[in-house]
Amino acid sequence: MSIKVGDKAPGFTLVNQNMEKVSLNDFNGKQVVLLFFPFAGSGVCTKEMCNFRDELKKYEDLNAQVLGISVDSVYALKAWSEKNNYTFPLLSDFNKEVIKEYGVLTDKFAPGKLDYRGVAKRSAFVIGKDGKIKYAEVLENPGNEPNYEAIKKVLQ
Repeated sequence: MSIKVGDKAPGFTLVNQNMEKVSLNDFNGKQVVLLFFPFAGSGVCTKEMCNFRDELKKYEDLNAQVLGISVDSVYALKAWSEKNNYTFPLLSDFNKEVIKEYGVLTDKFAPGKLDYRGVAKRSAFVIGKDGKIKYAEVLENPGNEPNYEAIKKVLQ
């Protein structure tokens, strides 16, 4: 069961691509755009994160912090971040704790092709200054991207 609009956002502390601990509590008083993605370096994930990179100033102007989370290692996230010039934190949930907490753990990724288990469903959550979920989008098809305009609208 995924987290729903109005729910209190589960807190977490994970390590980012620079081996620094990052907690949701670090952003109290700000809105947070929390993005779960299946795999660093894959085509759709790269397109999605590049969109947030290119629009980052708009999110910052809306007093929002962008965070990406996947089950990738910090080393994979670092290489991907450097290759694509991502300047927002990419967090490693290697042990799948936060992904489970938010209810976005896959049973199967790309059934019939890859059948990977235990990666994040592509998902977007907006957490308000009050710590509650203002927007929740969980995509069953990993080839789809989140609704960027809807996310920005909720942040306004």
